Amino acid sequence: MGLMSEALTQILIPLAAFIGIGFALLQWFLVSKVRVSSGSNLVSEYNDKLIEEDEQEEGIDSDDVVAKCADIQKAISEGATSFLFTEYKYLGIFMVVFGAIIFLFLGSVKSFSTESEPCTFNKEKICKPALANAFFTTIAFFLGGLTSALSGFLGMKIATYANARTTLEARKSIGKAFIIAFRSGAVMGFLLAANGLLVLYISINLFKLYYGDDWEGLYESITGYGLGGSSMALFGRVGGGIYTKAADVGADLVGKVERNIPEDDPRNPAVIADNVGDNVGDIAGMGSDLFGSYAESSCAALFVASISSFGSSHDYSAMSYPLIISSMGIVVCLITTLFATDMFEIKNVTEIEPSLKRQLLISTVLMTVGIAFVSFFALPSEFTIFDFGSEKVVKNWHLFFCVSIGLWAGLVIGYTTEYYTSSAYSPVQEVADSCKTGAATNVIFGLALGYKSVIIPIFAIAASIYVSFSLAAMYGIAVAALGMLSTIATGLAIDAYGPISDNAGGIAEMAGMSHSIRERTDALDAAGNTTAAIGKGFAIGSAALVSLALFGAYVSRAGIKTVDVLSPKVFIGLLVGAMLPYWFSAMTMKSVGSAALKMVEEVRRQFNSIPGLMEGTAKPDYATCVKISTDASLKEMIPPGALVMLTPLIAGTFFGVETLAGVLAGSLVSGVQVAISASNTGGAWDNAKKYIEAGATEHARSLGPKGSDAHKAAVIGDTVGDPLKDTSGPSLNILIKLMAVESLVFAPFFATHGGLLFKLL
Repeated sequence: MGLMSEALTQILIPLAAFIGIGFALLQWFLVSKVRVSSGSNLVSEYNDKLIEEDEQEEGIDSDDVVAKCADIQKAISEGATSFLFTEYKYLGIFMVVFGAIIFLFLGSVKSFSTESEPCTFNKEKICKPALANAFFTTIAFFLGGLTSALSGFLGMKIATYANARTTLEARKSIGKAFIIAFRSGAVMGFLLAANGLLVLYISINLFKLYYGDDWEGLYESITGYGLGGSSMALFGRVGGGIYTKAADVGADLVGKVERNIPEDDPRNPAVIADNVGDNVGDIAGMGSDLFGSYAESSCAALFVASISSFGSSHDYSAMSYPLIISSMGIVVCLITTLFATDMFEIKNVTEIEPSLKRQLLISTVLMTVGIAFVSFFALPSEFTIFDFGSEKVVKNWHLFFCVSIGLWAGLVIGYTTEYYTSSAYSPVQEVADSCKTGAATNVIFGLALGYKSVIIPIFAIAASIYVSFSLAAMYGIAVAALGMLSTIATGLAIDAYGPISDNAGGIAEMAGMSHSIRERTDALDAAGNTTAAIGKGFAIGSAALVSLALFGAYVSRAGIKTVDVLSPKVFIGLLVGAMLPYWFSAMTMKSVGSAALKMVEEVRRQFNSIPGLMEGTAKPDYATCVKISTDASLKEMIPPGALVMLTPLIAGTFFGVETLAGVLAGSLVSGVQVAISASNTGGAWDNAKKYIEAGATEHARSLGPKGSDAHKAAVIGDTVGDPLKDTSGPSLNILIKLMAVESLVFAPFFATHGGLLFKLL
């Protein structure tokens, strides 16, 4: 037994979750102190101090500006809320249907019998009936889906609440604007980490009332939680990604390239849809995605632990090791956040990116110490871990290394991503330079950069897999994934900061604020672009480890002794699995293309048919563009979603557990590469364009200004990269995780009834 008693564990886990929720509410309260109200009863404590010199010269009335910001914020918030409600309505129907499928498939394993039976892994013991597993897995699936939807919705709410506040604070100083944007991101990060932990903890304790000593059945049914979280994330990510990019591409192609007007010009009819898209894609989608990773890595670790000595000796503290790590992560991230908001003040633009990067480093260093504590106190000094039918003896410091290597691999992936996507380094500057000779060379350089950026992350993932598997088999890989996600609150705060700053810039442009304020919001946004790429790198890296851990759990549960690549059943699965990420990317890219086409036509129509629109005397019809994006994304998210959800069911049912193992391995290996290169290529093109627009260095000025040939080439590169970095790339990590967790949930069914085609032949 470890040094922590069961009672202490039962107190500490929910306590950490409540601390996280409390801290999130405190940050939200601090953000809400910036007043935004439209209409005559304007409140602003800073009315006199707020107005910059140059604003007064331009004769902009402060009250007018605040009122405009409030109106724009309201429009963005309403658009985002109505989209999410519509999306969740469709997803509600999907959840009910898929929940019924889970119940029927798993119930049919023992033809709906209510008799207790020998346990799968420990035949001497008697476990609860398969029907109970079917019922509780379905309940866990619903809980995971609800938590995921709630995470996305809360994140979106705080982001749309904070964007205008960030704009208004930018009138005072860059530091104040940064703090508001970062605090708002932290609200989302902490709410998500704490909610995920709390719901999982409560579910385990409620299920325990029925399962009692049958820990194998209990933790097998908990895997439904990860499946629910990820299936919601898939549709949220794909739907949100199609929405945001249809609007963005449409706005850019007509506004910037054809009409030569700035990015967030209020004359552009697609501009509100574009800002709404940032929230539903990058905030709600990203939130659901990382929640899914967190839920699945916890479920994989818990499942493998339950069939190891922790489960058989009923050592609750050791069993809850994954949850205690997440609890420690919340506390560490809380301390880390104070470094950004309270300890260092940002005085100029160049300090923004280093401050955000420092967050990653501080949280990683502190978390390493935290992991050492947890590993020493929660785990016995020696125990056995289930390793494909045999038992592996592991010491508690082995697990410390497993979690730590996952954590540090995350940092390496984050910093590599930053090197390839930030305009401060040579790769992006080379891409910007290539714009001199036109869009074609820009595209060639960008693609090369994306492919090259895969190398270091893959080595980092490979090293962490080798070390953690050697030390603690599949459990080691599951906790390494948890290590990478243990600082999820900080990772999400940095990630959500990006779209909030992007929106703040859009609001500043639309409200007609002065050039100096626009420069500040642009600087916040450029740093946000890089950090968003870092967030995607984390999501993809953790997805690789998570899906490998789930793959191991699936192989154990399906009763496969070895996965032989040379057997034809497995090899055909490998080939098909490796093809899936390409098929999926083709679907999502084409969806963005066709939705963007409708958007371009609508924006052109408005410019051509509304008199006075280009002169700024008439208002565009924003609502139609919002509707085009909404309708297109809801319709287009169904085929890619169906591809991912149906593949494991079809492969397992018709071809059997071994072919499905091949499919999972193939999709994991090719999906990670495609995802990293797509995300980084898109991020690099975006920042190359911003590098030329900002004109901060001699080199950048030689390529600019806005509207020059090099700038137009950069805009085209950015437009090509948009669906890569915000739709296809980030959705792929959900594809590899979701297929693995779905296979694990349905493993009992596939092991009993699968392989129909081979049985017939």
